[in-house]
Amino acid sequence: MARAVRTPAGLRPVLAVALVFTLVAAGFAVWTGRDWYAAAHDDSAGYAEQRDRALAAGEQAVQNLNTLDHRRVEQGLDLWESSTTGELHDQLVEGREEFEAQVKGAKTVTTARVLSGAVTELDDRAGRARLLVALRITVTTPDSKSTDKDSRMLGELTRADGQWKLSGLGQAPVGGTAAG
Repeated sequence: MARAVRTPAGLRPVLAVALVFTLVAAGFAVWTGRDWYAAAHDDSAGYAEQRDRALAAGEQAVQNLNTLDHRRVEQGLDLWESSTTGELHDQLVEGREEFEAQVKGAKTVTTARVLSGAVTELDDRAGRARLLVALRITVTTPDSKSTDKDSRMLGELTRADGQWKLSGLGQAPVGGTAAG
């Protein structure tokens, strides 16, 4: 005959409380684990990461294409070419000699600083993005006079070999359209 094990009356409430705490802790672990799993496998996190990469690459490329020092024009134009792809890259390569002669003749130093930027479109699957960048361009002439100009530029990015590169660049329109 088996003997039933009896617990003292004072231990029953302690065991009941311990059981409740164990069940609550297990429930909390399951709930947070499910949330962690959902966040780790959420497509929007990957999309946001690509958007941030595209923005950083695009801002840097726009800054590169608006910065050039006549004393180091070859290195500057190399940087332009490495920041671009597609037709924009082809245009830069084709016009390099002429542009290099113009910059050396003018003896100017142009520097750009990005003020802000935003990705306006992103197609991660196709590897295409568009961005808007506001920047301040400073042109210093041979007599050390400098002029600042704020500019807004629209850029197109294409992912090439796993990196975002500028494939198009132009001035963003300023102001509204005239009333007809």
